Amino acid sequence: MNYVITGGAGNISAPLIRSLLAAGKRVTVIGRNADNLKELTQAGATAAIGSVEDVVFLTKTFKEADAIYTMIPPKWDADQWKKYIGSIGENFAAAIKGSKVKHVVNLSSVGAHMPDGCGPVSGLYLAERALNTLQGVNILHLRPAYFYQNLLSNIGLIKHAGIMGGNFSIGNNQFPIVDPSDIAAVAFEELISLKFTGHSVRYIASDEISTDAIAQTIGSAIGKPDLKWVQFPDDQAQQGMLQAGLSKEVAVNYTEMGNALHTGKMTEDYWKNRPAAFGKVKLGDFARVFAAIYAASK
Repeated sequence: MNYVITGGAGNISAPLIRSLLAAGKRVTVIGRNADNLKELTQAGATAAIGSVEDVVFLTKTFKEADAIYTMIPPKWDADQWKKYIGSIGENFAAAIKGSKVKHVVNLSSVGAHMPDGCGPVSGLYLAERALNTLQGVNILHLRPAYFYQNLLSNIGLIKHAGIMGGNFSIGNNQFPIVDPSDIAAVAFEELISLKFTGHSVRYIASDEISTDAIAQTIGSAIGKPDLKWVQFPDDQAQQGMLQAGLSKEVAVNYTEMGNALHTGKMTEDYWKNRPAAFGKVKLGDFARVFAAIYAASK
């Protein structure tokens, strides 16, 4: 079996590629920089250097694949972020049609059921829609929950203000969250078995918690047991992101996503299709990772 994996040496793609190689599969990894792929090519993967914005390149690279894993890399300078994300989905769809690949595992997100109102994730709605126009192709959209790693953006806030927070606050057991390693494990399982048919969705979570539990658990891990989660007004949250160096387009979209989290709209379809099993990495496990990064930061 020959697999093509997009996402370079990312937090999901890299462990996925290593698992496929360990299972004796042939793997081609798409990336923009050969140096960043050295560890994977030394492990046995083949590098395909190019851009997901190049349909000709994608079509050529996909042609030898029995199955592919697609993900849309972030583009922080996009003028219209949602539209850009949707356009990469259209590129994938065109390349898949041109290469006649029959199995696709696509990385999407919780909230991708929302055509609008969920920031960059509504761009993933557009990407899913583009892929779902393909006939005779089996496509599984993975919709992982909020990433633990997103919480690392709170390090500066903790060090300078002694709090964690965002423009959302979520109650006990109502906040699904996930570790990339658990997403990689699900992607591996699906790519190895290729049992999915038609166009389908699978939700992924490692834990279901609350924002208060996040602050309490991380606070204990970093020696700040009284750490609290604070919900900010939208304008303050957006201003904070701008001061951190994000563009207005990105800040506006992230603020919109935070609102969708806070109101529950982002996760409403998750609760209707909640995963039967959860990943291995729990909040306490991630808190130890957070603490190590926190201690090493200035």
